[in-house]
Formats: sequence, C-alpha cells, structure tokens
Amino acid sequence: MKLPIRKLFWKIFLCFWATVVAIVVAIVITFIFEPQHTSSPWHENILQIARYAGTSAIEEAELHGATAATAYMQDLGNRTHTHACLTDNAGNTIADGGCTLFLDDITRAISTGKPQVILRNHVASAAVPLQSTSGKRYIYAAEIPTSVSTVSKAAVLTRVSIAILVSFCICYLLTRYLTDPVLHLRKASHSLAAGDLSTRASHALEQRNDELGSLVRDFNTMATQIEELISRQRQLTYDLSHELRSPLARLNIALDIVRERKGSDPAFDQAEQDLARMDEMIGRMLTMAKLDTFLGELQTERIDLTDLVASVVRSAEFESRDRSNAVSFTAQQPFLVNGNPELLHSAIENIMRNAIRYTPPETSVEVHLQHVTEQGKPFVQLSIHDHGPGVPESDLANIFRPFYRVGTDRDRQSGGAGLGLAIADRVIRLHGGTIRAHNAGGLCVEILLPSADAITA
Repeated sequence: MKLPIRKLFWKIFLCFWATVVAIVVAIVITFIFEPQHTSSPWHENILQIARYAGTSAIEEAELHGATAATAYMQDLGNRTHTHACLTDNAGNTIADGGCTLFLDDITRAISTGKPQVILRNHVASAAVPLQSTSGKRYIYAAEIPTSVSTVSKAAVLTRVSIAILVSFCICYLLTRYLTDPVLHLRKASHSLAAGDLSTRASHALEQRNDELGSLVRDFNTMATQIEELISRQRQLTYDLSHELRSPLARLNIALDIVRERKGSDPAFDQAEQDLARMDEMIGRMLTMAKLDTFLGELQTERIDLTDLVASVVRSAEFESRDRSNAVSFTAQQPFLVNGNPELLHSAIENIMRNAIRYTPPETSVEVHLQHVTEQGKPFVQLSIHDHGPGVPESDLANIFRPFYRVGTDRDRQSGGAGLGLAIADRVIRLHGGTIRAHNAGGLCVEILLPSADAITA
C-alpha cells in the first residue's frame, strides 16, 4: 500500500529551510556589522604607500599650487582606479580627487591625530596626518588597492559559531516538538503497564493534526479498550466468586445432613476438606478482585511493623508446632510504616505460611527487619527466609502471578491455589512498596515498604 506524503514530512522540510534561511540572515548581519579593519602585518605597508603618495601631492601643492596637486592626484587615480583627497589640518580641501568619499576618515584623523586605515572590498582607505618641510600640517586621504582578505580568522569563527548556534536552536525546538509526545506516551505506557488503567495521554496532544496526534489518539483508544476489558474480567471474577459462596454454603449444610443420616464415612471427610479448600480459594479470589478494582484512597495509619510481624510470627509458630519448625525473628528497634494493618497482616501471613509449608521439619524460618536505602530513599525491609528447595531461577519472576505454580510435586504438597503470593504482591504495591524473591539456600522473600520516618521528614 502506497503511503501518501505525511504532514510530519512537510514540518521537517519547512524546518530545514527555515534553518537555512535563518543561518543566511545571521551571516549577512555579521557582514553588515563587522568592523572592517586591516590586519596588523599589512597596516604599516598601507600607511607607507599613503605617506609616499601624500608627500608627493603636498610637494606639488606647495611648489606649483593646488591645481597641480589636483592634476597629480587625478592622474594617479586614473592609473590605479582610485580616489584621493588633500586637506589642511582644519579639513579644508586643497586638492580634490574625490574628497566626499573620505569625510569621515579625515574627521577622525583630525580629531585623533592618528592615521586611519579601513579595508573595504579589497581596497584600503587611509587618512594620514602629514607635515611638509615647511612645517605646515596636512591630511592626505586615498584609496589604496590591496590583496588583503577582508575575512579574518575571528570573522570566520564568528560566522561558523552563529551558524551552529542558529541550527542548534532550531533543531532543539524541532526535536522537542517531535519527541515530547513520544516521551509523554512512553510515560503513559509505563503507568499503564504498572496497573494504572486510567492512564491516558494528554488531551492537548490529541489535538495535533499530524501522525503523532494520530498515534496519541490510537493509544488512548487502546488504553480505554484495555481498561474496559480488564474491568469486565475483574468484575466477572468477583461476581463468580461471590455467586459460588451460596452453593458452597448449601453443600456444607447438605453434607452435615447426610452425615447425620448415614453416619461417619471417610468420603464425607474428603468432601468436607474439598469444600473447605474451595471456600478458601473463593475467598482469596474475592480478595484479589477487591484489590484489583480498588480505586479509593487506602485507609492507613502509623504502624509499628515490628509488632505486626511479631504477631504473625507467634501465629506461625503455633501452627508449625507439629512439624517442630521454629521461627527466628530479629528486629533491634521499632520500624514505622504508614499502611493498612489488616491488609499488611494478611500479606505477611501468606508469605509466612508458604515459608513454614516448604521448609523441612526441624528447620527454622528466619524473619528479619532492617532499614535499607533504595534509589536514595529509605525503606523498611522485611526478609522471610526458609530452608526449602527454593524456586527455579526461571520461575522467580512469575511466582507472584495469580494461579502460578512452580512444580507438580510442590503443588501437591502445598495444596494451594497459587493466590497467596499474588495477594501479597498486590497489597505491597498498594502501599507503594515492592516485593521480590531470590534463592539463598532456600527461598528468601523480601518486602520493601516506604519508611514512615522518611515520609514525615
């Protein structure tokens, strides 16, 4: 399919020619305002020529009169195609070979008492104060042909610098014009990928009448469709989980009735365990759905994380007494965070139960609290380390996904649905923290939460 010439092309094309025109105008301005002085090596040569010609003109004027001096200068001018002028020290014309060309130069030479040399288009204009043998003072001004270039190294450097500066400014503005929407889209896409489905590109960028404006409009349309699809999926999960609660409750009642009529039976015990497992899984799915659709402001308070973790540790020790597992908890001081106590308790408890479940009997789970700094910001780090088989390195990034399981044996042993770590991940992210895992003689799960001391500071 043939692509038409795009509007963005014309904008770049016009900017290119605007740069060329701006550079030409800037260089022309430097020519207009550039002082036309000769370089020092040629300065004295020009003055010597002017003094020699001026001395000859003065001699003609004093010996044969002003008419003879004028004829001398006109003859010299015809041969060299130049003009000259001889005046007294007050500026009164004695011999005129084109005095109107040198009025400014003669005036400066009289006022300063110094020779004046100006270079214009390879022709030097010199106004030289002279004194005759009789002691009378004169001003001789003349054009002197020369091969001295009018462009000095400083002038070349100035013009090149101006050209670079002008092109830099225009290219910078063009780059900002083209890249700002791209950077804004990049930031919006990162927010969308991080879970903020309400992210949209700026409305002002949508109004651009070019390809970047079309890209922004397409991005916003895509983001809206993704938000609608995921919202419907989450709502469906929530509705299904909620609707399954009633049949499960009725099944539990029916199981109790059958037990009363038929008596004890191992099949009834298995059915009761399966129903309990289903009830727990549905409860966690409801929790996940609530966390995914959470839009309001999180109700937080100042929490001493040391006390909250100690409470979870006590419960874990009680539950693991039959396996002779111990939980080692170290925290030398109170660690304050801002958060929701119920949600944080649930998240930490899910991780703790996983650690107890997978660590071998007669071993301990090590729990440690400490202050750390991440990207220049202080955090409270909670580490929960078991001595189990760990997780394959390729699976470490996936264990916080819903319903993700590492291996068949591990799943059969745990009997879990793969939701505990996913719930913990959502809770921690909801608190502005991060959760990660790595192998270190077992699985070590680390939770980072912003320190309340840093927030108040």
